[in-house]
Amino acid sequence: MDFKVMGLDAPLFSALQHMLDAAAADDSDKSVSAPTRTYVRDAKAMAATPADVMEYPNSYAFVIDMPGLKSGDIKVQVEDDNVLVISGERRREEEKEGAAKYVRMERRVGKFMRKFVLPENANTDKISAVSQDGVLTVTVEKLPPPEPKKPKTIEVKIA
Repeated sequence: MDFKVMGLDAPLFSALQHMLDAAAADDSDKSVSAPTRTYVRDAKAMAATPADVMEYPNSYAFVIDMPGLKSGDIKVQVEDDNVLVISGERRREEEKEGAAKYVRMERRVGKFMRKFVLPENANTDKISAVSQDGVLTVTVEKLPPPEPKKPKTIEVKIA
């Protein structure tokens, strides 16, 4: 249905026409432009997990606040040889029968995740993670700088 043919050329009707045209388009076009639920969930988890990244002479440090989490609730992984992934889940405490009920619940629960692309000089074989007082510190050692190449000497033979 074209609203312009019917003499309705207002911006509101143009917007409605655009929405109807978009709804009538192929589902394949729609799925390409719309983000998946997994993508949206991961994006929210990453946005809600602030981190500090520091560079020292011999290492990189990633510091993330994780109050109330046990070490079993936190995963530290390396993907694709250079992507550091810190993830986990904070669960809501189960309510017990006859116990107090929540009046207000402000602490964040759910999954969290952060991904960091490591620099080329990061040694992914030497990564350590320590959680102390609700703060997770992941330390990634640096590779030693490459030694400068020595010039190759070629002996000249007299024929």
